[in-house]
Amino acid sequence: QVQLVESGGGLVQAGGSLKLSCAASRSIFSINIMGWYRQAPGSGRELVATLTSGGNTNYADSVKGRFTISRDNAKNTIYLQMNSLKPEDTAVYYCNGGLFWPRRVDFWGQGTQVTVSA
Repeated sequence: QVQLVESGGGLVQAGGSLKLSCAASRSIFSINIMGWYRQAPGSGRELVATLTSGGNTNYADSVKGRFTISRDNAKNTIYLQMNSLKPEDTAVYYCNGGLFWPRRVDFWGQGTQVTVSA
C-alpha cells in the first residue's frame, strides 16, 4: 500500500509559477514509478510527467521545457515545478505511484487544484 498526499496547488496568473509536492508513506525507492497527472473539467485524466525509481523522466509535450519533476529521497517526496503557466494548465493535479510486481498496481493522491488566470 502507498498513501500519497499532495500539496501546493492554488491560483496563479498566467506566466507565473507553482510547485506541487507529493509525500509518500514509504520510501520512494520502493515505488517503481511516480508521476503527476491532471484532469481538467470535462476532460479525461492525462499524464503530465513521470519519474522512475531509476531516475528516468518523461513529460507530456504540452509541458516540456516548462515543468520539471524531481524528488527528495530523504523526504519521500516528489515535486512538480511548474513555470510559465498557461490558462490551459488549469486542472486538478494528481500524484501517482505505480508498483510493477507482481502486477501493475496504481495509487493516487486526493488531487490538488491548480487554476491559472489569463
